[in-house]
Amino acid sequence: MIALPPCQKGRKIIMPYLNKKIKTIFIGASSFGVPALKALIQDDQFDIIAIITQPDKKAGRKQIITPSPVKKEAIKNNIPVLQPVKISDAISEILNFKPDIIIVAAYAQIIPQSILNIPQYGCVNIHGSLLPKYRGASCVQAAVLNGDKETGVTIMKMDAGLDTGPVLAQKSIKILAGDTSGVLYTKLADLGAESLIMALKSYIAGELRPIEQDSSSSNLVKELKKEDGRIDWEKPAVEIERFIRAMSPWPNAFASFKIKNKISKIKIIETELQVLNINNFEAGNFFLYKNKLAAQCGQNALIIKRLQLEGKKEISAEEFLRGYKNYIGSQIV
Repeated sequence: MIALPPCQKGRKIIMPYLNKKIKTIFIGASSFGVPALKALIQDDQFDIIAIITQPDKKAGRKQIITPSPVKKEAIKNNIPVLQPVKISDAISEILNFKPDIIIVAAYAQIIPQSILNIPQYGCVNIHGSLLPKYRGASCVQAAVLNGDKETGVTIMKMDAGLDTGPVLAQKSIKILAGDTSGVLYTKLADLGAESLIMALKSYIAGELRPIEQDSSSSNLVKELKKEDGRIDWEKPAVEIERFIRAMSPWPNAFASFKIKNKISKIKIIETELQVLNINNFEAGNFFLYKNKLAAQCGQNALIIKRLQLEGKKEISAEEFLRGYKNYIGSQIV
C-alpha cells in the first residue's frame, strides 16, 4: 500500500482506468531504475516509446565498454535508445516522440526546465529516500551512515531543483542491522517499482494531488568519490561500523598502512556488528582478540570479518591472519 503525503492519509485510492495508452519516455542509467522500467513495460496502460540513458562506459578491471543496465533492458524489449552526453542535447528528439509523461530514475543529471515542460503530465522521479530528508546522489549511503531506523522511496513530480519537486507518494521500509548500502539499494529499487504504477495512474487520473516539500528539513548529500571511503579511525567504533556498511559496495571503506616502508591499501569489507570495549591500542592499529582480527577505533574496537588487500581478491579475516601476520600492530598512515 502506498503511503500518501500526510494530508491524504486515510483517503482510499481506487485504481483508475485510463482510456488510452500513456506514451512514456524512461530516463535512467543504473540498476536502480531497472525494476521500475520492467514494471512499466509489463503494464498495458504504458507505452514505453523511448529510453534515454548514459553513453556506454568502460567498466571492470579490463575496462570493457559496457552499456548501462537500463540500456540492456531496453535492448531486450526492442525499445529505441538515446544516449546523449548531456540530456539537453536530446530536446529535439524528445519533442518528436511527443511523450505524455517522462519517468526518471537515477540518471545522474539534472533535467532542465525545457524538458520538464514537454510532457502533458510532466516528469516524475523515483528517489531513493523519504524526501525531503536526503536530497542528492548518496541518499542511500546517508541513511546507513547516520544510523537511521527507516528509509524508503519517494515518487515526486520534478521541478528544476535537485529533488525539490512536490511529492506524489512515499513508501518506507526498516533498515535492518547489517544492511549495507548495496543491500538497501536493491530493496529500494524494488520498492520504487512497486510504488510507481499505482501512483502514476492515480496522478494521471487526477486522483492524487502533489504535495510541496518542507525544504527546511532537507539535507543535501553529495556524490561520493573514491577517497570518501577512507576510514577515520579516531571516530567511535559504532560510527566506523556504520561507515563500512554505508560505503559497501562502493566506494568501499579503506585504510592505508605502512609495512616495511611500503604503503599498502586495505579495503575493509565487513566487520561484526557488536563493538568491543577495548581501548588499549593506538587508533587504527590491528590486533588479535581471541584469535580474531580486530581494529582499534577512537572509542572501542571492531572485529573484522572480511577484507581485501590492494590488487588481491577479497578474503576472510582468518585467511588474512594466515598470510599477512605482519599487519598486526602496523602503522596507519
